[in-house]
Amino acid sequence: MNSDKKLENSNLSQAIVQDAKSVNVTIYRSDEDAEWSLEIVDEYGNSEVWDNTFPTDRAALEEARTAIHEEGIDAFIGR
Repeated sequence: MNSDKKLENSNLSQAIVQDAKSVNVTIYRSDEDAEWSLEIVDEYGNSEVWDNTFPTDRAALEEARTAIHEEGIDAFIGR
């Protein structure tokens, strides 16, 4: 078992702002995986990680944008 996995961060990772609030969308994969993981982190360090993975980093970004649009950014900001 190799415990030295390296993470690749997507260039599509970014901050998304809505209603003057922001979250960081992080898209990444290990060097051993073909698919991308999605995580949204708020200003308090709380994170939401999707259970499923995505075939492309663009698909992961679109999922994040859709979720924030449909649920509102407050759904991803903890207190």
